[in-house]
Amino acid sequence: MKKLVLGTILLALAIVAPVPAMAGVDVHIGINLPPPVVFEAPPQVIVLPDTNYVYVVPDIGVDIFFWNGWWWRPWAGGWYRSYYYDRGWTYYNYVPRFYYDVDPGWRGHYRDHNWYGHRWNYEPIPHQQLQQNWKRWDHDRYWERQRTWGVQNYQPRPQQQRQELRQQRQRQYQQNPEVQRHQQERQQRQKQLQGQQPQGQQQRPPQVRQPQQQQQPQGQQPQGQQQRPSQARQPQQQQRQPQVQPAEKGKAIAPQAGPARSGQRQQVQPAEKKRPQGGPAPAGEQKKAKPEKKVKPVEPEEGRESRDGRRSDEPRNAPVR
Repeated sequence: MKKLVLGTILLALAIVAPVPAMAGVDVHIGINLPPPVVFEAPPQVIVLPDTNYVYVVPDIGVDIFFWNGWWWRPWAGGWYRSYYYDRGWTYYNYVPRFYYDVDPGWRGHYRDHNWYGHRWNYEPIPHQQLQQNWKRWDHDRYWERQRTWGVQNYQPRPQQQRQELRQQRQRQYQQNPEVQRHQQERQQRQKQLQGQQPQGQQQRPPQVRQPQQQQQPQGQQPQGQQQRPSQARQPQQQQRQPQVQPAEKGKAIAPQAGPARSGQRQQVQPAEKKRPQGGPAPAGEQKKAKPEKKVKPVEPEEGRESRDGRRSDEPRNAPVR
């Protein structure tokens, strides 16, 4: 019986108070994680007036906020966030932007049900209802339009006054000794990590950039690179040469103007000139003409009669017998 009572007391103490022994370490950057808070049930939250829909767990001794789908927690001068309210915290490198809209004295206003002289009838929001509706509430501006944050006779602050309050809270936050100590430790840790990197890893970025720095414009390329395009175009230039069409009869082909390109010769056969009938032959053709053969006259044989009845040895003018 005594053991049962003692076990019940220890369990109750574990639920009420945080457990420092369960604190973890972020292995990526070597920063200690905050100790988890053990909840008996999912916590209820309230929405803080004059914020960008920031919800807070009011009934615990540490600050745990809900904003934009994340649970946020400041600890030891740094910030941590998680998708769960009781586990999975990871380090966040910056101060979340919603924090400078949070009134530092919100716990006193919560305890007194008073928001700067006006009755504050805040509404506890169950965890499940928050998860189901926070996006719609944010989109429709539900708490400031329909519920006026639960503050009676609520009057929103002017925009300029809200900006001044943000700047004032930012200065106060940066002057916090715990925050300054955390920033110094973070800078020292970053220097140590940079000094522990091997030399081979530090030299990799310059090796990757060298090819890009050595690239030259096309006008400054070496001779070998400039000749490649001309060699590749030579076959195309030869193919573009016009083909010589056969000459028509009676027309001579005039040679094209301009010298022929190297390696490209146009062989044009001269057209034969047709000599007109009855005209004199050109001088070059007279030499080539063959001499005509002389035909010897055939002498008639003696005693043979010709067609007119005369003998060959008789004179032509002799009378016919």
